[in-house]
Amino acid sequence: MRRTLAGVGVIAALCSGSAGAQWLKYQAPGVPRDAQGRVRMDAPTPRTPDNKPDFSGNWVRFRGEGGGAPADIRQIVGDRAAAAPASPPPSADPNSPPIATFFELGANMPGGLPYTAWAAELRKQRMALNNKENPDANCLPMGLTQFHMHGQPRKIMQNSSVIAIMYEANYGLRYIYIDGRPLPPPGSVQPFWYGYSVGKWQGDELIVETNNLRGAESGSSDGWLDVRGSPYSDQARFIERIRRPTYGKLEIDITLDDPKAYTKPVTVRVNQQISPDDEIIEFICNENQQFRRRVKID
Repeated sequence: MRRTLAGVGVIAALCSGSAGAQWLKYQAPGVPRDAQGRVRMDAPTPRTPDNKPDFSGNWVRFRGEGGGAPADIRQIVGDRAAAAPASPPPSADPNSPPIATFFELGANMPGGLPYTAWAAELRKQRMALNNKENPDANCLPMGLTQFHMHGQPRKIMQNSSVIAIMYEANYGLRYIYIDGRPLPPPGSVQPFWYGYSVGKWQGDELIVETNNLRGAESGSSDGWLDVRGSPYSDQARFIERIRRPTYGKLEIDITLDDPKAYTKPVTVRVNQQISPDDEIIEFICNENQQFRRRVKID
């Protein structure tokens, strides 16, 4: 039996653009820097006119965190954060939930993710096909957790009513509404790839709740938490707690409550760091995409 590894699909999607395509370095004004011109990661958190933490900026996966997988995503796309001139990042939080990893969300979780029988069987089916239906490998939106953990950067833009997250990977675009609107009841609206997200402030922490996501049916490409096929269902509810403790660091604690797929809610953390002198590039995943043609399942 000949099969192509799932990681090849991810690499194919990531590498479909030109390796040399990037904005020239531009030293953004207003960025706190030390005497050597390096970004001061420990500078105070910037704030919006209404005194809320401002999450705006270009962000990359936190430098120095291992992937918990045979090949971390940084080895595929390159560690753009490592090349950025910055002072040392803040030390790790000893009270952090398990750090999420791109290839397997629960790799750092004791015992791994607590799958239900349905979820375990669906993941088994996906892995038996070498995860060829992973949305990322097929140039489809890859879901909240894969986007959060992806090695390619994202840009956040924020005003008093909405936060927009623009992901370089697969040219993803997500909106989080912070204008007080209610979350649609489950099943009341057409499900979205990114679901419907509303946020509210508790002090300096933004709590975002997301539901009405496209669910996971056997054989479909919907509902992937990670590269290795950990599923979520149409019953999934994500709660993200987002903080910017310093200028250079973003902390995102992600709780998934999905009784169809997991026997209990699970929480992981994704750390990101600022990369103010870089810009996201145009990344059209389906340009020169050859992965589907090359997969062999005999």
